[in-house]
Amino acid sequence: MKTVRTVAELRAALADAPRPVGLVPTMGWFHEGHLSLMRVARAECATVVVSLFVNPTQFGPAEDFHAYPRDEARDAALAEAEGADLLFAPPVEEVYPPSFATTVSVGGVSEPLEGEARPGHFDGVTTIVTKLFNMVGPEVAYFGQKDAQQALVIDKLVRDLDMPVRIAVCPIVREPGGLAFSSRNVYLTPDERKRALALSRALRAAERTVELGELDAARVLAAARGELDAAGIEPEYLELRSATDLTPAQRVNGSTLLAVAARVGRARLIDNTILGGTGA
Repeated sequence: MKTVRTVAELRAALADAPRPVGLVPTMGWFHEGHLSLMRVARAECATVVVSLFVNPTQFGPAEDFHAYPRDEARDAALAEAEGADLLFAPPVEEVYPPSFATTVSVGGVSEPLEGEARPGHFDGVTTIVTKLFNMVGPEVAYFGQKDAQQALVIDKLVRDLDMPVRIAVCPIVREPGGLAFSSRNVYLTPDERKRALALSRALRAAERTVELGELDAARVLAAARGELDAAGIEPEYLELRSATDLTPAQRVNGSTLLAVAARVGRARLIDNTILGGTGA
C-alpha cells in the first residue's frame, strides 16, 4: 500500500491503475465497520483507495473536531492488512487552501434528523465527498448503513449532479453486545458502554413490535422509547421516517427507517434500523 498526501500524487498513482476503482471515504480511527467496507471494496474492485481525512467543515463550533481520535500509523497498518492499494491522507491545507470558498449543499433529505441537530453538518459532508470523488474518480464509493441519512444525502448528490459513481451502502457492523461500531465509542467509559447498549435494544424492541403486527408509529416508538427510558437516556431524536426520502411516517409502511441519536457521556451516538422491508 502506498500513502499519498497531495491530489497530484493521488492522480499520478491512479493514472494507470486497473479499473474499477473503489473508494472508501473515512475520517480514520478504523474499526470493524470501516474494515468491512474495505473488504467489500477489495472483493469488487481492481484498485482500492481509502481516504483518511478528519474533515473540519462537517463539525460544528462546539463539536469534537480537536478531540476526534487520530492515529494514522495504526490506521495505515489496518488498511494495508485489508488489501488497500492507496491511502490518501492529505493535510487540511491540501483540501481547503486559503482561497477555498465553495460549498456543495443538498436540500430535502439533508434537513431533518442530523440536519436539524447539527446545522451545516451535511454541507461539510457533501462538499468533501464531492471533492473526494473529483480527486479519486472512483467507479464505486462505499458507505455504511449506520449513517443512513448520510447515505441518502450522498446518493441524491450523485444523482442530482450526474456523477458517474455507484454508491454502495453496506450493513451496520455491531459489537458483540449490539452497540454499532463507531469511532466515537472510544469516548465511552465501561459503565457508559453498558448504558449505550440501550440504543440497539430500543431498535430491537421496535422490530419485535412490528413483527407482532403493530404498525402504528406512536406505538412502535413507545416500544423503543421504553428501552431508552430504562437506561436513563434522553434521545436527541427518535423518529420514524420513510427510508427513501425521510418524510415523516405515521405507520410502518414498506421500508421505514427508525433513527435514533443520543448522548451517552461525551459520546454522541447514532443508530438505525429498517422496519417493514429492506433498505434502499
